Amino acid sequence: MVLFEEGDFVGEDRVRLQNRRLDHVRKVHRVSVGDELRVGVLGGRVGRGSVVQIDEKILEMTIRLEADPPAPIPVRLILALPRPKVLNRVIAAASSMGVREIDLINSWRVEKSYWRSPRLSDENLRHQSILGLELAGDTVLPAIKLHRLFTSFVREMSPQMIRRQLALLADPGGQREVPRSVTQPVVLAIGPEGGFIQREIDTLCEIGFAAVSLGPRILRVETAIAYLLGRLF
Repeated sequence: MVLFEEGDFVGEDRVRLQNRRLDHVRKVHRVSVGDELRVGVLGGRVGRGSVVQIDEKILEMTIRLEADPPAPIPVRLILALPRPKVLNRVIAAASSMGVREIDLINSWRVEKSYWRSPRLSDENLRHQSILGLELAGDTVLPAIKLHRLFTSFVREMSPQMIRRQLALLADPGGQREVPRSVTQPVVLAIGPEGGFIQREIDTLCEIGFAAVSLGPRILRVETAIAYLLGRLF
């Protein structure tokens, strides 16, 4: 889907594209004047757009917004900060699957250098989220928060809030299987590759998380996210 922002409007129902999105439409969709594309407005509705002008510098189309974006999945995703080269894929994938809340947290196995990566900039996290939305035909950006101290983050997690949701901690040593087709909101915590250390697992379980397992196989973070969300919902 071609995703617009308010600054792209040059009229009430007319938008103009340049740069990355123009290149994508020209090289991937290969549109001509009169062709239609799926479109959406960031934070708003989705619909169809008709190309009225296109060249190497700009593309203009008239749009009609006819429907709401896909419903999100009811999950708050808590992730130990992945390796920088994995982070982009994780954010784009989670955004494409309809995750609306993402907490990136520290843990003992997260390298300190990860927190200095330019990929943690607001600009990059927003860009990766938009790539996921474009892929999925969605328009609503996830809220992404950074937590550099594990203990402080856990302290902010109210046990009362946890009890109102299904709080799950992905752990290869978990004694329970991940539930299927749940119907209530979920808070899902996923550790770094190698998992949370036992002290962190105990701390999360003390405030109401249940340790669950997908079985004996160890998965990469981006694989585990897709597997877990697909099984839960």
